[in-house]
Amino acid sequence: MKKIILFLILVTTPVLSQEIALLKYSGGGDWYANPTSLPNLIKFCNQNINTTIKTKPVTVTPASADIFSFPFIHMTGHGNVVFNEAEVQNLQNYLRSGGFLHIDDNYGMDQYIRKEIAKIFPNEALIEIPTTHAIFQKPFPFPEGLPKIHEHDNKRPQAFGVFIDTKLVLLYTYESDLGDGWEDTEVHNDPKNIREKALKMGANIINFIFNN
Repeated sequence: MKKIILFLILVTTPVLSQEIALLKYSGGGDWYANPTSLPNLIKFCNQNINTTIKTKPVTVTPASADIFSFPFIHMTGHGNVVFNEAEVQNLQNYLRSGGFLHIDDNYGMDQYIRKEIAKIFPNEALIEIPTTHAIFQKPFPFPEGLPKIHEHDNKRPQAFGVFIDTKLVLLYTYESDLGDGWEDTEVHNDPKNIREKALKMGANIINFIFNN
């Protein structure tokens, strides 16, 4: 039944007002980091790629049935993340039913989130997404892959994913900090071209969700 409900949502939302969600998780990490990120990304997408996403994202929890109402869920933070058994099962059902989870490491999540991704997908590998993947191609080309927005440990930005039957269902962006680039200008004082890279990459993610 959940698969049918989510399928109907994904089929009908392009002609209606769309909604995306922010994941509120347990473990002590600041799931609420970057409060202006998603609203700014939504505004950019509505103005530049013809989406009609509601301007305020909805907050959802991993075990809630509400997650099945959203084709795209975003997750961020700096610290610890813990999914219990019920949350793991619900997230697994959501992602196997056509949902999409984007995890953006705001710096400090990596050692924790990889363990939780492995709980959700014990039999699927988290692999680096090649630069030839559609998510880097349109509507804005990123021939070198994930852009670097903020520097942390002098590592290259990497986009990892979990694929089910060749379809990307989970995106983990690491050493990029896209969410910081989506924030209001005065939060980090990033140059305009850096913010534009972040927003354009975010738009590619949204475009991928609603058109694949």
